Amino acid sequence: MYPPIISLTDWFQTAPGRYLLDWEQRQFDLAVSDLFGYNALQLGLPELRTLDANRMPHRWLALPEEMLVAPLDERLFTGEGGRTVDLDAPQSPSVDRGDRVSTWPAPGESPRVALVTNAAALPFPPASLDLVVLPHTLELSADPHHVLREVERVLVPEGRVVISGFNPTSLWGLRQGRARLAGRLGLHGLGLSSLYLPEAGEFIGPRRLRDWLRLLSFEVESERFGCYRPAVRTEKWLNHSAWMDRAGPRWWPIFGAVYFQVAVKRVQGVRLLGPSWKPRRAVAVAAAPVSVANRH
Repeated sequence: MYPPIISLTDWFQTAPGRYLLDWEQRQFDLAVSDLFGYNALQLGLPELRTLDANRMPHRWLALPEEMLVAPLDERLFTGEGGRTVDLDAPQSPSVDRGDRVSTWPAPGESPRVALVTNAAALPFPPASLDLVVLPHTLELSADPHHVLREVERVLVPEGRVVISGFNPTSLWGLRQGRARLAGRLGLHGLGLSSLYLPEAGEFIGPRRLRDWLRLLSFEVESERFGCYRPAVRTEKWLNHSAWMDRAGPRWWPIFGAVYFQVAVKRVQGVRLLGPSWKPRRAVAVAAAPVSVANRH
């Protein structure tokens, strides 16, 4: 077991980090744009604005307590009118399914943290959120399976969880694994122990995550892989290998550096009803012949 990731924020400022964030931002925009409900939560990674394309009236950014060990921009904790969130007494945002007020920043504004919480003990009632987004949150957690159980608790039936994570079965993952093995063997002088991704944290493969979700009665609706370029550090070499992002989905689809899953919470005996405004289809009735009608 490795200690929690403490340098992920800094890594996202590098060329491969920006490349990965750009791909993930597009995926989150596509995944959440057509999800409807009242309450949505992004848990972790303020570098991504995962709920920008979503239209739920309540959208919040929450930080797991583990992230507080890393230096964070103090503007993240500044609310409307310069009011600073009290981190000593964090409270959950009001979960009101009728109010139209949203704490999510407008386009161009900096993200604002609504609360800091233990990811394995979210301050929300059961079945109160329609959407939870976990951008690399499970890799930051000491008990990722417990975090998923907590997400299942706070989601409404048919609610969705959107998850991104590093893929250990990729060029990036193989280089990271080689560096960790070299470090354990003491091969520091050969340059093999230089880590490519953040120093710590346990990667959770997509197949393993699907098994966890299935045990919690989630159904994986979609899964995508991306970032097929090799594990290089400079923008120049990343640009030279841009063709791999076009070839990867066809020739080696499951070996992207990052994966993206959308899962829905299934509850036995619960069926999602359509919107009340949707017109019902009229039942066609065949006209009876005149001779038959006159019989009555």
